Amino acid sequence: MADASRILVVEDEPAQRTLLVEYLTRQGFFVTGQADGAALRRALLREEPDLVLLDLGLPGEDGHSLAKYLREQHPRVAVIMVTAAGSTVDRILGLESGADDYLPKPFEPRELLARIRSVLRRAVPVAPQVSGPKVPIGRRILDLEQRVLLDASGIEERLTASEFELLKLFAENPNKPLNREWLLEATSHREAEAFDRAIDLRVTRLRRKIEHNPAHPEAIRTVRGVGYMFVPAV
Repeated sequence: MADASRILVVEDEPAQRTLLVEYLTRQGFFVTGQADGAALRRALLREEPDLVLLDLGLPGEDGHSLAKYLREQHPRVAVIMVTAAGSTVDRILGLESGADDYLPKPFEPRELLARIRSVLRRAVPVAPQVSGPKVPIGRRILDLEQRVLLDASGIEERLTASEFELLKLFAENPNKPLNREWLLEATSHREAEAFDRAIDLRVTRLRRKIEHNPAHPEAIRTVRGVGYMFVPAV
């Protein structure tokens, strides 16, 4: 199946980088490869890709720092972190850095392809400037049509693709306790693993953006033993 999506592979090992670029090109993507963070930053000045496949163990600036940079400066670019470090702690750190997904090495090419297509399906597009359904969530407003989060004056708060999908689920299910495992499967299209904290980390990031006091959340509340619940303001 042809796909016009643009992917930027950041991998310092030349043979691995070439294999990834060639494989993904055969799948119909438009793919370029870069060796390190400096090359990634230069490439982003020319054109934003739809997705960055980011190796964690890069020389100089590591993958965690680059993921944070992408989230802050290029929030519409999806990020999949790829690394030989596959422990639970490493996965948590990767997600905390802002990655949309995390894939430990070695991996099957078909699994990588499935993860890429899943993340791209959830990616936030550049939305047309039209009005649409708006849902107040905490101190922000979620515009479901434009797929953005706005403050009271209409200024956009940056959202990753996975953050938008999670907020959308909350908005569609007000006052209903939502199970962590169901939330992960619905937003990431994969089953939760033991001690998987992906949803908890995304909720923590969202609370910083929408709650008046993230330490005492009112909009997205924790339901002990279950997950989370969106409580609209009265």
